[in-house]
Amino acid sequence: QVQLVESGGGLVQAGGSLRLSCEASGRSFSSYAMGWFRQAPGKEREFVAAISRSGGTTGSADSVKGRFTISRDNAKNTVNLQMNSLKPEDTAVYYCAGARAGSFYYIDIKQYAYWGQGTQVTVSS
Repeated sequence: QVQLVESGGGLVQAGGSLRLSCEASGRSFSSYAMGWFRQAPGKEREFVAAISRSGGTTGSADSVKGRFTISRDNAKNTVNLQMNSLKPEDTAVYYCAGARAGSFYYIDIKQYAYWGQGTQVTVSS
């Protein structure tokens, strides 16, 4: 089992950047594919980006491609989301999630069994 804690959220102007971090505790962090999801008020939680156990394979939603980058450091039990060129529509609570996995990552929210508490990102226009 793994426990996840996000940090790095905040208020930023459109065009700015933020870096979210997720620290995992528990055993075998490298056994988990990791993902970032977000949920805006009144909307369903949606996929943002994900990364394989080794970090060698990543994927992201079309809405953030070219702006957001996911990375992980298995030695430090962390996964990060670098968010650049932020837009007001990126405003949401961002969640880190983990899934026991094979070699790849998952974009399906149902594959993720472990979740952090979320961190608020607000982008002003």
